[in-house]
Amino acid sequence: MRFLSILIITLLFFSCDSTLPEKKIDFADNPVVAHRGAWKTKNLPQNSIASLKEAINLKCTGSEFDVRITKDNVLIVTHDKEYNNLIIEETNYKELAKTTLFNGEKLPTLKEYLLAGMQNNVATGLVLEIKPRATKEKNNIIVDKILALVDELKAENYIHSYISFSLDILKRIAEKKRTAKTQYLDGSKSPESLKKSGITGLDYIIYKLKNKEQFIKEAKKIGITLNAWTANSIDNIDWLLANKFDYITTNEPELVFQRIKKSPIKKGYSLVWSDEFNYKGKPDHTKWGYDYGFIANEEEQYYTDSLKNARVEGGKLIIETHKETIINKDYGNPEFLKKSWKKYAAERKTAKYTAARLTTKDLASWKYGRFEIKAKLPEGVGLWPAVWMLGENKTEVGWPEAGEIDIMEHVGFNNDTIFGTVHTKAYNHNKKTEQGRSIFIDKPYDDFQVFALEWTPEKMDFILNDTVYNTFKNEHKTTAEWPFDQPFYLILNVAVGGMLGGQKGIDDSVFPQQMVVEYVRIYQKEKE
Repeated sequence: MRFLSILIITLLFFSCDSTLPEKKIDFADNPVVAHRGAWKTKNLPQNSIASLKEAINLKCTGSEFDVRITKDNVLIVTHDKEYNNLIIEETNYKELAKTTLFNGEKLPTLKEYLLAGMQNNVATGLVLEIKPRATKEKNNIIVDKILALVDELKAENYIHSYISFSLDILKRIAEKKRTAKTQYLDGSKSPESLKKSGITGLDYIIYKLKNKEQFIKEAKKIGITLNAWTANSIDNIDWLLANKFDYITTNEPELVFQRIKKSPIKKGYSLVWSDEFNYKGKPDHTKWGYDYGFIANEEEQYYTDSLKNARVEGGKLIIETHKETIINKDYGNPEFLKKSWKKYAAERKTAKYTAARLTTKDLASWKYGRFEIKAKLPEGVGLWPAVWMLGENKTEVGWPEAGEIDIMEHVGFNNDTIFGTVHTKAYNHNKKTEQGRSIFIDKPYDDFQVFALEWTPEKMDFILNDTVYNTFKNEHKTTAEWPFDQPFYLILNVAVGGMLGGQKGIDDSVFPQQMVVEYVRIYQKEKE
């Protein structure tokens, strides 16, 4: 009888305390943080309980929301300083709540929001952003009230992290609740300085992280979590995935889930080298070198390192061709003409065109991996843009013994086609045995396209926008067929004329023309 009485009392206690969570939440194993909830796809109000529930339905690892405080000290969930043209800190909640959100939902208090986030939720953490106030004292007040409410509702297990643009706010949280996860939003502090302040993570706007990529390495090294806001484009999402960010804050959670499925990281690749072109002027000299003059294939352009021909601007690499006369300064130089394949240059004392040929030779090379280049191509008959690779041992053994991998070639007289080709001693265009295939390309001059190569010890796949259109397999014979078990370096260039590009002449009316490169990313697997 005594046991039955204890059981009844215990059941009554738990049934009365409706705020007590049934179990500790296990946050979803994905990096997706819905920014102000998952509101965009279903046209829900930002920071609404409806958008929070949609994030929970999607099983995002987190759902972010903003917290402010009213004149009468009610904690509410909203982003702006004003609501319906009323300044929140100067207005009582009752007055603010007279205006509903556009879906008819009441302006939520933090208490209502937290309770909603604790219902039917087994995977989505609450990412609570505290909006800074005018003074440190006022910041302390809002922090203390939020922490007290979280304790009152027993909601701590559901709090994924506390975030803020105020370092003082985060320090206050760290002091009062040592187990709390915190992320700084401002973007001005190094990971090391955050760790010294007791902050456990950073959550910076994407462009600041792209301009300070050393922060990424430093954060990983010292155990500071990485988050970024607000990633809504495929390029930014893919970049964050490639760099293995812990979290990605987005208005497009559904898109992030889609990109996760397509990411090279999903196949076991890790990003080992990249250029996102987040700078201005000459291409980064630690990553790119130049080839000069007349080089090969009876091409008509003279390669230079002029800013006119190769530069970075607007977050893109520009490789630009011009119709202009330039004197061949290498003409008559025996060293330059030593190789028979360069002798065509002896006939050219001047050039009518200039361009650029960038290379990673002597700077970086790779054996196997995924090579991904997003670019928009130049337009015009006579132009011959290419993304390709040469064997590191070319100086010793020559071409084609060293091997050549043409990730992408395009000729202006065939404007809806690109080629992916392999050249070796056994398979090359001199013998008309090169191993290549083509694919239709839609709007190569208007839209950016992703040209990729996946190269393993067994095969190479040539890829356009996720479509494999050519596969070259290792026949396991000799290096004459497969010289591809050695490092290769990368080349980006635009040629004018030549044996392939000039087959139908050169249209001088098209100049200048640009190949515009948005990024170059190279991935490798640990064991390959």
